[in-house]
Amino acid sequence: MRVVVVSGGVISGLGKGITTSSLGRLFKARGIPVTILKIDPYLNVDAGTMNPYQHGEVFVLDDGTEADLDLGNYERFLDQSLVGTHNLTTGKIYRTVIEKERRGDYLGNTVQIIPHVTGEIKRMIREVAQAAGAEVILVEVGGTVGDIESMPFLEALRELSYELGEGHMAFVHTTLVPVVGPVGEAKTKPTQHSVRELRAIGIRPNLIVARGPLPLSPDIKAKISLFCDVPPDAVISVPDQPVIYEVPLVLEAQGVGSLLSRTLGLPERTPDYTTWKEFLATYRRCDAVVEVAVVGKYTELRDAYLSHSEAFHHVQGHLGKEVRLVWYDSEDIPKNPSLLHRIERSDAVLVPGGFGARGVEGKIQAIELARTKGIPYLGVCYGFQLEAIEFARHVLGLEAATTTEVDPASPEPVVCLLEEQQGIHDLGGTMRLGAQRILLTAGSRIAQIYGKTEIWERHRHRFEINPKYLDRFQEHGLRVTGTSVDGRVEVLEVSDHPFFVGVQFHPEFLSRPETPHPLYLELVRAALGRKEVATPVASPPALA
Repeated sequence: MRVVVVSGGVISGLGKGITTSSLGRLFKARGIPVTILKIDPYLNVDAGTMNPYQHGEVFVLDDGTEADLDLGNYERFLDQSLVGTHNLTTGKIYRTVIEKERRGDYLGNTVQIIPHVTGEIKRMIREVAQAAGAEVILVEVGGTVGDIESMPFLEALRELSYELGEGHMAFVHTTLVPVVGPVGEAKTKPTQHSVRELRAIGIRPNLIVARGPLPLSPDIKAKISLFCDVPPDAVISVPDQPVIYEVPLVLEAQGVGSLLSRTLGLPERTPDYTTWKEFLATYRRCDAVVEVAVVGKYTELRDAYLSHSEAFHHVQGHLGKEVRLVWYDSEDIPKNPSLLHRIERSDAVLVPGGFGARGVEGKIQAIELARTKGIPYLGVCYGFQLEAIEFARHVLGLEAATTTEVDPASPEPVVCLLEEQQGIHDLGGTMRLGAQRILLTAGSRIAQIYGKTEIWERHRHRFEINPKYLDRFQEHGLRVTGTSVDGRVEVLEVSDHPFFVGVQFHPEFLSRPETPHPLYLELVRAALGRKEVATPVASPPALA
C-alpha cells in the first residue's frame, strides 16, 4: 500500500479537495489503481445533520452515507462510486473506540488518544485501501494544520509513515500564497509558517501546492523551496482556473505525476488524458449560451448546490453550449414579482432539493410559471414534491394543497411523511437514503431520456407523494412515469409540455465529466429548442 496525504495550511477552503481529486486523476491516467479517503475532524458522525450554510452540500453515496461534498469531487474526478468508509470523521472514530471499550476489547487497558484512537485511524485507512484493491490511497485531512481537532489524525499519519517505511508514503501540503500590495507582490511567509507547524509535529512535506490568484514566479518558487526545505521542482503553482477540471493538467504540466511516482517507488508510465482533454476542449469552444434559472433557498452559498453546478459543467463539456446558471432566492420571489418576469426570460428552470417551509411559496410560483409558459423544467426531490403541490393547487383546484412538512394538519396533504418515518426522532442517517431501483414506464419521456426502463438512483428524503391523489393527477395530465419496486412515486411528468419532469431522487450525484447525467443533458437540449423557437429567424436577403 502506498499513501499520499494531502494537508492544508493558512486558511480552509483553499481547494484541498480539488487537489486531492486531481492527484487521483494523475494516478488513474497512469493506470494505477487508486482510491481516496476524506478525514473530517468534526465530532459529527456524518454530514447529514449539517446546515448547508455551514458545510455546503451533503453528498449521498450509493450505500446511503451522507458525506462531505468532497466525496462528490472524488467520484467525479475518478469516475468511481465510493462508500461510507471513505469519509472518516472524529465522531465515527470515537464512537468505534467507545464501543470497543464498552465490550472490553482493550482488556482492561486505559483507553487513550495514543495508541487507541490513532490505532483505529490507521486501521480504517488500511481497510479502505484493501477493500478498494488500491495500490495508492489518497488521504485528505480536513481543516488546517494546527487545528486541535486534526491533531490525532496527523499523529496517526505520522505513525503510519514509519510503519510503512521509506518510499511508501508522500505528504502533499496545500497552502496559500497571497498577492498583496499595489505592485501585486506574492507573500511566502504564510507558507513558511504553515510548513513549520507541520514539521513541528514530525511531518516533512514532499510537495508543496501553492494556491493563489496568479502563477508563482521562479524567484518565489525558489524562496519557498529554500525556506521550506523541499526541492524547487516540488513547489507546484496552482493559480485559480476557469473550471476545476483544468487542475489535473496544471499539475501534470509541472511534473507532479512523475514526481509522486518516483517518491512512492512506482514505475514511470505515460499518462492517458485523451477523453479528459476532449471534454475540456469541447467545454472551452462553446457556440451558444443557455440560461438556467436555479430557484432555491440556499443560493447565497453556491456550494449548497455544488453537484447541480458540476452536472451543468459536464453538459457544457459534452454539448459545447455554455450553461449560465442564474440564482434566485425563492424567499424573494413573493416579495418581488418582477423576479418572475426575469425567470420567464430564462431558457430553463431548475428547482433543487431542500427542507422546511422557508421559500416554498416562491418555488411554487416559479414551477407554475414554467408549467404554464412552456419553459423546460426539472424538479429534484423537494422540487419534485412541490411540482405535485403546484399542480394540485392550480389544475385540480385544491387551494389548501401542501406538504405535511410545512403543515402537519393540512386538509389536502398532497405530500406526506413516509410510512416508515413515523415515530422516528433521530435525524442523522434515518432518511430514505442511497441507491434505489426505479422502474420507468415504457414509452415515457423519462424512459426515452435514459434509454431503458430500469435505473438506479440515489435518494435523500423523508416525504413522498400521497398516493390518494395519483388518479386525479393522471386524469389531468400529470403522469406517474417512474416508481420504486415497492410502488412509491419516483417520477412525474406533464404530457403536453416541451420538458416538465420531476424526480424524487438526486440525479446530480451521478453526473461525471465524461458521462453527463442524461436528465441534465435533456434539460439543456430542451432549453436550446426553446431558445431557437424564441429567436426570430432573419429574413433571407433580397435577390439582386
